[in-house]
Amino acid sequence: MSPGGWGRDLTLGARFAVTGGRSGLLRTLLTAAGVGFGVALLLLASSLPNMLFQREVRESARAADASHEVTTPRPDTFLHYTQHTSFRSEPLTGLLIRPEGPKAPAPPGTTGVPAEGEMLVSPALADLLASPDGALLRDRLPYKAVGTIGQDGLIGPNELRYVAHAGFLTTDNYDGRAERYGWSVPEEPMNAFLLLLVVIAYVVLLLPVLVFIATAARFGGEQRDRRLAALRLVGADNATTRRVAAGESLAGALLGLVFGAGLFLVARQFAGSVEIWDVNAFPADVVPQTALALLVLAVVPVASVVVTLLALRGVAIEPLGVVRSSTPRRRRLWWRLLILAAGAALLAPTVGDIGIQDTGIDTVTIGGGTILVLIGLTGLLPWLVESSVKRLRGGPVSWQLAVRRLQLSSGTAARAVSGIVVAAAGAIALQMLFQAMERDLTSATGHDTTRAHLQASLDVRDGGEAGRAIDRLTAVDGVVAAIGTIDSHVFRPGPLRPGEDFAPLTPIAVGDCASLREYATLPSCADGDVFVVRPKPGATDAPDDGWIAKTARPGAQVALRDPGEHKGAMPLWRVPGDTRTVTARPDPAGMNHYGLLATPKAIDAARLEHPRAEVMVRLDPARPDAPELVRNASLEVDPTANVRGLSDTEQSARFLSVRTGILVGSTLTMLLVAASLLVTTMEQLRDRKRLLSSLVAFGTRRTTLCWSVLWQTAVPIAVGLALAVAGGLGLGSVLLAMTEQRVRDWTVFLPIVGIGVGLIAAVTLLSLPLLWRLMRADGLRTE
Repeated sequence: MSPGGWGRDLTLGARFAVTGGRSGLLRTLLTAAGVGFGVALLLLASSLPNMLFQREVRESARAADASHEVTTPRPDTFLHYTQHTSFRSEPLTGLLIRPEGPKAPAPPGTTGVPAEGEMLVSPALADLLASPDGALLRDRLPYKAVGTIGQDGLIGPNELRYVAHAGFLTTDNYDGRAERYGWSVPEEPMNAFLLLLVVIAYVVLLLPVLVFIATAARFGGEQRDRRLAALRLVGADNATTRRVAAGESLAGALLGLVFGAGLFLVARQFAGSVEIWDVNAFPADVVPQTALALLVLAVVPVASVVVTLLALRGVAIEPLGVVRSSTPRRRRLWWRLLILAAGAALLAPTVGDIGIQDTGIDTVTIGGGTILVLIGLTGLLPWLVESSVKRLRGGPVSWQLAVRRLQLSSGTAARAVSGIVVAAAGAIALQMLFQAMERDLTSATGHDTTRAHLQASLDVRDGGEAGRAIDRLTAVDGVVAAIGTIDSHVFRPGPLRPGEDFAPLTPIAVGDCASLREYATLPSCADGDVFVVRPKPGATDAPDDGWIAKTARPGAQVALRDPGEHKGAMPLWRVPGDTRTVTARPDPAGMNHYGLLATPKAIDAARLEHPRAEVMVRLDPARPDAPELVRNASLEVDPTANVRGLSDTEQSARFLSVRTGILVGSTLTMLLVAASLLVTTMEQLRDRKRLLSSLVAFGTRRTTLCWSVLWQTAVPIAVGLALAVAGGLGLGSVLLAMTEQRVRDWTVFLPIVGIGVGLIAAVTLLSLPLLWRLMRADGLRTE
């Protein structure tokens, strides 16, 4: 047929879609709503790369340029220090700067450098500081807020960040000197495990969207069949009626594109106010990639036409009715299993082919095989539902009504839950991958959280201030135990010897016996004792033993200043002759301390050079704000204090980033699945308006009909979830075999099943108002 004929028939179908009365228009709007939700989610998904890229761009642009060293102060240079902390588990970053001249550049997102003692804050931080919840944080930041940071200086609208002019910054406590902002570090390639996770995630998250769009294109099939039968009655042939039907679906798809684009534009305006799994973005960053957006705009209309034509291939539309009104032909199984087999055949050669050290995978083969497996599961669902419901007999009236409806038209019910099958099977496989990869990409930190929860490192002027700092943190409300030492170095006295660039030195830590026992295995300890700490035999982090022998042997005289830098009389100290040698013990942070351990009476800590107060505290879990109080106290002593939490394990930053992205996408996909199931259920109820009214008119109780709707939703979902569990566990096992991993937990499907049960309840409850309205006698009215 000529393109002109195709266009004429498609246009006629589109006219029927929008001018076919209230019923036809409602069906078109339902189709448009279903397609629109899917299009909006696809556009959001295609915007994710740009969102992440823009965050990285601003992160790089606001960092002080460290690509080359600036050694001397100039009118355009500045000292900088980046402070990483947190407030009630929310990350908080601060950039401390001290301009060294009038031409120092303003940080990105600001119009100028704030005056000394002042700071600029992000809008989210400004709101927090102004709220009652920010009282503790106001005590921590000793700067006056005089303005806000603009978008160029933030990676997200909800970021907690400040830029402060810190007059106390010097070359002793800074991160560096710079003359401009903006630099980047080349990223390491992602390892194969994470690449596999990303590929599978994209397939799992986007395939349900495409399934939903295909399902939405077939809304209102029964009403459309009656309209097409009327066309046959006035002389149209089968091919023409199919093209007219495709035109109706095309109209709904095109309206869905417009609706989806509008929904996307509205949704992106709220990107800054919505946070999912700690991720949000500026609206300007939510921009789809051009190629992906054009692909969506092209695929959706074409898919609606193709899906409709395929759906009508086995339907004989006659002037007085359609074949679908009679008993349908039994569905064939062989081609559905063939798709599954094709997917398995693609995945099989990759088993054992991926190693954690690899930086590439066969993306096309793995992605294509996964798609075929999930499509095969989706195709298997209608056959499985049909085979299951045909054997159901008896039961209460509501059950019989539901079963009979499913026996007459199981395909519609199967299509309604096909998105759940894809999403659930994919989610199970992803969860199995997560569990296996989490072990490989999670490493033990060596921290012992039974001994300490926080570690603080503070710069102080002298040993006396260090002691007061330790006392200050020990007295914080919520601290139940503290380990505190004053750390410095002692040196071999005398001038440098030939071949030496610097004098041999040994670390020394001064603290009470309880603290020193955390660093070494002490036979006994009393104030006045000194110990030489040696590594265990075979320790991999052992220092140069010759240095310890030169500067930390019993009876040796050591210098308390660096001989290469100190001018004038050298302060000396003699290591007691009864000093005992002990073996190192890892501290709560997992570090070994070698050298000298001394109690306060053995040495005057005030004489030590450049001392630091090192404090590790154990907190009362009943005091949730104890960590914030410790951070506040630390910054009171040293505005550049580094306070970090201790944890038993740490995970790859890339793994955490990938996992966060997948959790965001999974949340949106499950919301779409729920919306699609609700829209499909409402569309089916609307199609059965006359039938429901007839049943009520004959005396059927409304509660019976409500229960029948529940069973009509529950049975296909139950069959679909069973299929998803089997398919998901099988797919997950194959994916794990690719990385030579084994299954960690066969019960990962239980939360997915729980979500499926929740969907049944939610969809039933939300469809009850429409069902109640349709069960009225005026539904029998006809024109």
